[in-house]
Amino acid sequence: MQSAPHIENLIGIHSITRGWGGVSALLTDFTCSGRVMYEVPHQAHTRVGMILDEAGEHRSELRLKRTVACSVDYRPKQMNFVPAGMDIWGFSADIRYARDIRLSFDAEALAAYCHVGNTEIASVPDLRFSDERLSTLLRLIGEAVADEEAGDPLYGEGLITAFAARFFARGKAVARGPSRLSPVQLRRAIGYLEARMPLRVDLATLASQAGLSPYHYSRAFKASTGLAPYQWQLRWRIQRAQRLLLTTSASLDSIAEATGFADAVHLGRTFRKLVGATPAAWRRDRRA
Repeated sequence: MQSAPHIENLIGIHSITRGWGGVSALLTDFTCSGRVMYEVPHQAHTRVGMILDEAGEHRSELRLKRTVACSVDYRPKQMNFVPAGMDIWGFSADIRYARDIRLSFDAEALAAYCHVGNTEIASVPDLRFSDERLSTLLRLIGEAVADEEAGDPLYGEGLITAFAARFFARGKAVARGPSRLSPVQLRRAIGYLEARMPLRVDLATLASQAGLSPYHYSRAFKASTGLAPYQWQLRWRIQRAQRLLLTTSASLDSIAEATGFADAVHLGRTFRKLVGATPAAWRRDRRA
């Protein structure tokens, strides 16, 4: 456990750092008790980060200015990219726990190391962007950092090389994918879903509000959020369960009822599938 920096409402912080191919990979667990604002370190380097797990009443966000909220709407599996030399702030109006992975590197050196020619993408900040392959690679890098017994450095170097190839390729033109929901349609959909949680909303109801067929709506929703509508609802219910596990002493049966699951067994099975641990073990590890 490293000594905690002076951050409001920070209870504890634990970090592990590993390096491959000139990239510093920092995995950090934060335990907090409310509003948090902090300056993200390593301004001299290019930074790419992703929150792997969080629990609290509000989503975390990055800000280019301390007092100006992020202008980009939240989306699952979102990542953040900040060029070297740029200040960045992390903020949440209320958070209890977060785990994030952050890569810091010299963009030109990494491009040369991985034999990548186009580095134009590394000059423009990009907050809350989505890329399925990059998010998968960041999770794998986070797992490699956490595994302090990991032996073969070639595995870490392979992940970094794959990450660099995909990251720098974002600057090139890509084939047009499925149409997205407009910002207004997406805000209405998210607002409608959140207002009715933990009740489930069927696809036909959502599609009719946007004037689309269920097929086209499902594709547009996934292109906009990274998740199908049913996956988005399920993750919302699990995240709500995480908040209740951390902030209350309610039984698993009570939490299952509050989050729309049939019973504690149903909650436990789904929770373990999405989070990787049982609700009881997840609560115990974070309240110890």
